[in-house]
Amino acid sequence: MTAYVISEVEFLDRERVEIYRKLASESVAAYGGRYLVRGGASELIEGGPTPKGLVIVEFPSMTTAKEWYASPAYAKALEVRNGALDRRLVFVEGVNQS
Repeated sequence: MTAYVISEVEFLDRERVEIYRKLASESVAAYGGRYLVRGGASELIEGGPTPKGLVIVEFPSMTTAKEWYASPAYAKALEVRNGALDRRLVFVEGVNQS
């Protein structure tokens, strides 16, 4: 069953964000993930507060998503993330389409 990694982000240092994005993208691809949303324009319809930016990554499974997050490749991105952005991170299982 697919899993999604949902990040609500606020950018702090654009230069560091670009380095983080490169490292994170490479690690996501290595674990079969793909970006569905990556900071595009959003419009709040209900509730609040307005999210600063959203990123949604799809992985083949929750196990794979967790392996990616704990991987040495993503650890390099996490080192750069500190000071680049603040975020809230959520992992969620998708719906079984069978």
